[in-house]
Amino acid sequence: MSKRYRFIIVLVTVAVCFIFLYPTIRWYFMVPREDKAIALGSREQIKEYSTLTAQLGLEALLSAARAGEDVPENLIFLVSPAKKIYKDEKRAAPDKWDASAVLSAFGSRQEALDAIEARYRQDIFALKDLQKSAVQLGLDLSGGLSIILQTDMDAYAEKLGHIPNDEERSGAVNQALEVLNSRIDRFGLTEPVIRRQGTDQIYVEIPGTADPERINSIIMGRGGLAFHMVDQDAAAAFNNYYAQNPTTTFDNNGNLRDPTIIPSDVVVRGVYAKDRYGLDERTGYTVIKREVGLDGNHIRSAVVERNNLDGRPEVTFLLDAEGGEIFYQLTSANVNKPLAIVLDDRVKSQANIQTAIRDSVRLTGFGQEEANNIALTLRTAALPVELEVANQQTIGASMGEDTIRQGLFALVGGLVAVLIFLVIFYKGAGINAVVAQVLNFYFMGSVLSAFNFTLTLPSIAGFILTIGMAVDANVIIFERMKEELRLGKGRRAAVDAGFDKAFWAIMDSNITTFIAALFLSQLGSGPIQGFAVSLAIGVFSSVFTALFVSRLIFDFGTDVMKSKGLSVTWRKIK
Repeated sequence: MSKRYRFIIVLVTVAVCFIFLYPTIRWYFMVPREDKAIALGSREQIKEYSTLTAQLGLEALLSAARAGEDVPENLIFLVSPAKKIYKDEKRAAPDKWDASAVLSAFGSRQEALDAIEARYRQDIFALKDLQKSAVQLGLDLSGGLSIILQTDMDAYAEKLGHIPNDEERSGAVNQALEVLNSRIDRFGLTEPVIRRQGTDQIYVEIPGTADPERINSIIMGRGGLAFHMVDQDAAAAFNNYYAQNPTTTFDNNGNLRDPTIIPSDVVVRGVYAKDRYGLDERTGYTVIKREVGLDGNHIRSAVVERNNLDGRPEVTFLLDAEGGEIFYQLTSANVNKPLAIVLDDRVKSQANIQTAIRDSVRLTGFGQEEANNIALTLRTAALPVELEVANQQTIGASMGEDTIRQGLFALVGGLVAVLIFLVIFYKGAGINAVVAQVLNFYFMGSVLSAFNFTLTLPSIAGFILTIGMAVDANVIIFERMKEELRLGKGRRAAVDAGFDKAFWAIMDSNITTFIAALFLSQLGSGPIQGFAVSLAIGVFSSVFTALFVSRLIFDFGTDVMKSKGLSVTWRKIK
């Protein structure tokens, strides 16, 4: 490969790595601490912050409009939508876009408030997405809660009526992962790390401060998904009563003040939909039969498909044998009547029964997003296997900060010491190796960011080890160059021979290290796996910088700088 192509490859690699690394750089070094705290909050906290901040912003805009002042600096983003409104309504644009002109663009104060709130909401969720794209800090670096859950496969076998095969066991654990993700996110906690550990364990990490008892109650909860028939007559009567008595229908605990307004065999439940923050928002009430028509534990799977006729999305879920028989009897007796999907006493969806159904159920009449939400609800409402807490550990945030500081000191200290060694022993060639080491560190960080790996203390240890391995490769190359210079060869010949003769020695050592890292990553778990992954990344990066980047720097000195000698030692070569 020509030197020009190698140079282009290095430039492209550096540019691509910067694209991958930029979210991490921006999140950890460019986003203010207070903005990070808001973005890492729960959706409820984000909603509360956005609403309150928008109200304060509207008050500031109104005050500026009354005083004839310009738009406040923190609300300057309102000018663009105001111009669009004027243009769409074909109104004459004002000579000056001050606070009064911007405010008059909106039809009401509520519209202005919604525009301000939407901007704050978008900015915060954009930061939340940025944080997900950055390198994540593990529990040992940020503190928080660590839980290992053990699945009870004996109880699962009893539920199935036979010993589960490998596919059934794996499917049950994967579904349990979805359930836990749904539950923890639904309770508004910081984004968790939930992954499989081995074949029958689930590892849960929740960085930051968390109440172990609260988390434990969420994880061990069963999730109340059920299907209930809707009593249309009772629902119509109740909604009519509620419209006339909106303030006296329920008490402070949400219970009916007068239970006699509905029959004894039904209950009132709220109907909920997702709002702009992804939170459940009550859109009304309905009345459902108190008796459970079908328990959600009978659902085996749920997917979103497209109707062959009109292409509209529909939700299809499968029931087990017992559930199929129960559902067949239920739907046979209630054709053309509405059925409610109830999750934790909240009605998530309603659909009319068109015909008797046994084991494969199809729900229609939804948009794509709503269909996805309903399918997720059906999949994640009930745990397929019982879970037991095998291990639980709480780590304080102060310990995490100390660990980060010590880990960074070890990493930077080791890197600086190695670089000093290279310059002292190998003079100009040592500077070449320093550049290669800096790029090596840069490449490793970008790979972490690109694949959204979690940075832990064992990962830092793996990177420190690869720094030493990269130096070992440079030492082999430089010593080979010295031998060629002792034979009387010139710069170009010594460089070519040094890299060629050192190639297989370097590859042998790195290949064996990579094989060891591969076995550790497959057989190990937790910290061992993190160490192995970082070591494997470092092996690839160090080989690339030692044999590719370093060689390019030497060739640049030979062909472009026209250097004749080779600065590879402080001593005179004999």
